[in-house]
Amino acid sequence: MPQMGVSIAEATVVEWKKQPGDQVEADEPLLEISTDKAESELPAPASGRLAEVVVEAGETVDVGTVLATIETAPAASERSAVAEEPSEPTAAEQPESAGEQHAATGGNGGAPPVTPVVRRMAEEHDLDLSHVEGSGRRGRVTKKDVMAYMRRQDEVEASPDRQPALHTESPYREEAASAPAAAAAQPGGRELSVMRKRIAEHMVRSLRTAAHCTTIVEADMTRIEAARGKRSYLPYVARATIDALREHPELNATLDGELLTVHEPVHLGIAVSLGEEGLIVPVIRNANELSHEGLAARIEDVAGRARNKQLSPDDVSGGTFTITNPGAFGALLATPIINQPQIAILDLEAVVKRPVVVTDAEGRDSIAIRPMAYLCMSWDHRALDGALAARFLSTLKRRIENWST
Repeated sequence: MPQMGVSIAEATVVEWKKQPGDQVEADEPLLEISTDKAESELPAPASGRLAEVVVEAGETVDVGTVLATIETAPAASERSAVAEEPSEPTAAEQPESAGEQHAATGGNGGAPPVTPVVRRMAEEHDLDLSHVEGSGRRGRVTKKDVMAYMRRQDEVEASPDRQPALHTESPYREEAASAPAAAAAQPGGRELSVMRKRIAEHMVRSLRTAAHCTTIVEADMTRIEAARGKRSYLPYVARATIDALREHPELNATLDGELLTVHEPVHLGIAVSLGEEGLIVPVIRNANELSHEGLAARIEDVAGRARNKQLSPDDVSGGTFTITNPGAFGALLATPIINQPQIAILDLEAVVKRPVVVTDAEGRDSIAIRPMAYLCMSWDHRALDGALAARFLSTLKRRIENWST
């Protein structure tokens, strides 16, 4: 398993594109993996025959774990381990390398490190993971272990004449976790994909973490409509958003526990729909340095790579503010969920021609047909108040309505 990002310690095999015995060519997609950040395709490191799949689809393993072996020409005995350097021993020659032992123990000879999901569960429910027996690889404590431990604690604490402890309503309850499998057994039912499960975890965690509020303004898109040609509205709104963040930098921030960090560069997240597969938010770094033309090119690039599963975890981390654009599908109003640990997310809705009251330079009112859009921003009340959110949106509205190239 390759190192897909500086903060990634493990990944899940989603699907093998080839089966044992199949011929593979160097650099062709061999398997698909999923991390906490993104889904990616891994290319074959060499040409040859796929001799053995070591890690099956659905299994989560540490970075550095051998996933498969490839018999390379001309000698069938020469093997190349997927995600390993060709000069290193293969799984057949050395079942576990020193690097794997280091990754498994965190380098200190102790228990393997837990995943971010397990760590969050422990923090949310005030659990001491040293009391939880791990059933995972090399004794790793898994999500299932934590759920089982929590259920046992509930059974101990509960008595016949009172209701179970409150935290049995947690979405991590074992029964809840098995619900997709039960649904899949029903006619027409299907189990959630790995990506949908990770989206669910992130969204539930955000709702449980942030004090969500939503503020909405309506903007006249006439000037952008005249300027955009065949481009979408998104890069223009993105540029106006960056300018508004420069006036109100308090919103270009992340909140980690009680530590609020206001960022100088704008690392702009752009939500990209993958259809039924889910949603992903690639990040355009230093977006404040780009014009609306540059933003249009970068948005097209990251959206294309997202849909082709060519993003790395680093491509979807480190964002400071996010824009989502369901208006492209005709949506009129929404209350988006904040992309943690950011403190705000802007929702660009559909541009619709509506009759509105307009005032001319002499103060006279009239009714006109204008292309209008709602700008909906969800923000974290822990980090800011409604007045600042309203001022930011008023600035954004002004920049959109006074757009000039």
